Amino acid sequence: MKCPKCKVDLKTKEIQGVMVNECEKCEGIWFERDELRKVKDNTDKDLNWMDFEIWKHPDRFKVKETKYNCPACSSPMDVLEYDSTKIEIDYCCKCQGVWLDKNELQNIINSLEDELIHKSLGDYVKATIEEAKELITHPEGFISEWKDFTTIFRFLEYRILSLKPVIFDTLVKFQENPLNR
Repeated sequence: MKCPKCKVDLKTKEIQGVMVNECEKCEGIWFERDELRKVKDNTDKDLNWMDFEIWKHPDRFKVKETKYNCPACSSPMDVLEYDSTKIEIDYCCKCQGVWLDKNELQNIINSLEDELIHKSLGDYVKATIEEAKELITHPEGFISEWKDFTTIFRFLEYRILSLKPVIFDTLVKFQENPLNR
């Protein structure tokens, strides 16, 4: 495979346990279908329930044409701007591969971590319900869905405790001396 931008051969590289292809010249990275999700999940386990799946949420992306072709199948790629982040990725609609320019992977991780921190209690309640539904249908497999559910439920607990410190104080007092209720 050749870099869609520099036209030099891509080299195989491991990122977070996933083998990807990187351009040594421009440091862009080619992710085949689902590899970006795996790298994201391995980079920060707290992000495992947050989707960065282009084909799952097309409404969250602004699409523009690009002059670059997919390094895997040679199809024309589109440039997608992710939500309000201004992160632009090159995406192949045919094979669902993703090309990230230098630093874009870290920018995606930072954006998702920022989104995680700033979610409201309502967002966490909604996400917890969605993950509970996915436990039953388990589109990604039961163990994966269980991990997603426990992660989002933990963040729901954190949000409740941060919004209602009296609950936190009560739990601490109870743990210190459970017999004195």
